[in-house]
Amino acid sequence: MNEIIRQHHISFKNAFAGLKWALLTQPNFRVHFFLSVVAIGIGIYVQLAIWEWVVIVLTIFWGLAAEMINTALESITDLVTQEWRQEAKIAKDVAAGMMLTVAIGAVIVAALILLPKILIKV
Repeated sequence: MNEIIRQHHISFKNAFAGLKWALLTQPNFRVHFFLSVVAIGIGIYVQLAIWEWVVIVLTIFWGLAAEMINTALESITDLVTQEWRQEAKIAKDVAAGMMLTVAIGAVIVAALILLPKILIKV
C-alpha cells in the first residue's frame, strides 16, 4: 500500500511540475490562464447560475488542457526531428488548429453566457 501511495505522490508531483512549467514558459498558456481568471471574475460579478458555472469551468479546463496537449505535441515533434519535414509541419499545424478551434469555442461559450448578463448589469 505504501508503494502505491508513493507512486501516486510522484505522479502528482510530476503533474504539478508540468502545470508549473506550462505556466512559467508558455506565453499562450499564460494568456489562456489570465482570460480564465477574467471569466471567473466576471462570473462572480454577474452571479452565474450553477449550470452556467459548470459550462464555464469545463470550458476553462478544456482550453487549458488543449493548450498543454498542443505544447506536448510540438515538443514531441521537435524531439523527433529538428529539420523541416512536411509530416512535422502537419503535426504542428493540426495541433495548433485544435487549439484555435477550442479557443473559438471558448469565446463563443463566454459570449453566450457572460455577455447577456454583463449587458443587463450595465
